[in-house]
Amino acid sequence: MGKMAEIEKEGIYLYCIIRHSGNIEFGPIGIGNRNDSVYAINFKDICAIVSNSTVMRYEARRTNLLAHQLVLEEVMKNFSILPIRFSTISESYNQSKIVNILEKEYDKFSDLLNKMEGKKELGLKVMTLEEPFFKYILDRYEDIRSLKERIASLSLDKAHYQLIRIGEMVEEALINENLKFSNTIIDALSPIAEDVKVNDKYNNYMILNAAFLIKKEKEMEFDQAINTLDGQYGHLLKFKYVGSLPPYNFVNLIINTQED
Repeated sequence: MGKMAEIEKEGIYLYCIIRHSGNIEFGPIGIGNRNDSVYAINFKDICAIVSNSTVMRYEARRTNLLAHQLVLEEVMKNFSILPIRFSTISESYNQSKIVNILEKEYDKFSDLLNKMEGKKELGLKVMTLEEPFFKYILDRYEDIRSLKERIASLSLDKAHYQLIRIGEMVEEALINENLKFSNTIIDALSPIAEDVKVNDKYNNYMILNAAFLIKKEKEMEFDQAINTLDGQYGHLLKFKYVGSLPPYNFVNLIINTQED
């Protein structure tokens, strides 16, 4: 019975912090597929955006992540947000605990909200188009091209070691060219951005995986800069551009809900 009571224990799930005074609701879109209302808990002029939730550890599955993201996107339609780490839950349904957190961290949250006011995160992934990029490397690297031409008439057995060497040379050239293109793209975009975060790439065919913090009034200029880059390098690179993301790369609050 005790275990069942623990499973059914109600808490408060935290999504983000916004600047707002008074009550506000965002509809029955809370995480957990229970149609819980998403609402605000206030302290002075800041709010935690929350919903009721069973006290549990939400697994980072697509369904849960999308539910969390949906709330952030809804709030972002009208507010600058400080996103809170996924699956942050107060282990009791006690709004005063949330108010205490807001009070204790008020200066920090307020400063961060000032920093993020009127800004949004835009994401950019740039991949090589494999065949055109390989041709581009052959055109630029005479040593690779000449070795490839020399072994063209040899059997696979005889060309085995040369093929391995070509593979190594292409990989090295790919890393060099990736760095050049990455620097060119960042140099073109960073003057428009307030901040840039370069993230890990998935493989050698990814040139860039970056997030840019942009003032809303600069978004059109940033879009145009992406289009210009695409016009220059679209025959070699694929630009995947995602706008209006929660600014996780620049703020991701870790809140201890266990403190009194």
